[in-house]
Amino acid sequence: MRTLSVGLLGFGHAGSVFHAPLILAEPRLRLAAVGSSRADEIRSAVPGAVATTAEAIIADPAIDLVVVATPNTSHAPLARAALQAGKHVVIDKPMATTAAEADELVDLAARQGLLLSVFHNRRWDNDFLTLRACLESGAVGRPYHYEAHYDRFRPRIKPGWRERSLAGSGVLFDLGAHLIDQALVLFGKPDRILADVASQRPDTLVDDWFHIVLGYGPMRAILHCGTVVCRPGPRFQLHGDGGSFLKYGIDGQEAALRAGQRPGGAGLGGAGWGGAGWGGDDPANHALLVAADGSEQRVETLAGDYPAYYRGIAAAILDGGAPPVTAESARDVLTVLEAVRKAAGAAG
Repeated sequence: MRTLSVGLLGFGHAGSVFHAPLILAEPRLRLAAVGSSRADEIRSAVPGAVATTAEAIIADPAIDLVVVATPNTSHAPLARAALQAGKHVVIDKPMATTAAEADELVDLAARQGLLLSVFHNRRWDNDFLTLRACLESGAVGRPYHYEAHYDRFRPRIKPGWRERSLAGSGVLFDLGAHLIDQALVLFGKPDRILADVASQRPDTLVDDWFHIVLGYGPMRAILHCGTVVCRPGPRFQLHGDGGSFLKYGIDGQEAALRAGQRPGGAGLGGAGWGGAGWGGDDPANHALLVAADGSEQRVETLAGDYPAYYRGIAAAILDGGAPPVTAESARDVLTVLEAVRKAAGAAG
């Protein structure tokens, strides 16, 4: 079986929790090197991988695929260098800090004939997969109102670059990128954008709250994030002329990865949320589907599948398949993020 040699740049939260375990879970990928100074952590978590520098990985002719999992400000420069060195590239979301940077990367990858993709992993959340299936099945009829929340309770500032006043910091570029990407997958590009972005917590240097309304003719898609929400409401709502879909709770794959569980891991049974199997859901959080006649039924949550991303990356490079996330779709997320900033500034 042919395999690809992977170099991972960065071993912070994104690199150690998401990318390294998911790369290791894909049999056609071999994590050969990690660009980080955390040598002891890398030796423990990724036996056989070399702890080195980003520059050395990009220059190494044996590396086929470079994964950029560093702070947002370095995404575009590192991806550009890797593409120029002839490497396929995966970038942790967001793709860059501006749409112009994203355009440059898309053009460069096309000229080099290389794969460029972005890790928009929440396309494979179990709740989003379930909602998407419900929408496509016509269970709610014609949709008129979609609402997606990413609320959490962090009243105190958490140390790290995401809380510093840097390009691409704050919850809009962090969590907003996820919600915007999901909305674009479901409905395409909006014809109208209204937005409010705020910094609510004392002493915060970045935005920590947003409310976005995307217009699609008569339909509205509402994307919301709050950082001081002790008891969140529904994660997803979808209302149409045939009924309503309501889903509480959040996909447990990140929590499972944080806890050291692995998809199909030996000795772990591939356990996920609530021990329900990888990507599974607590039955108490199964969605409620209410039909127009008032009848109700529970909708079993589809299994989440973060491993699908790197499975798709391997297939795209080795088999010539379509990438799991195209660079163009990730660039569109940046375009909407910039429009949200502009709309929020006008509203303010």
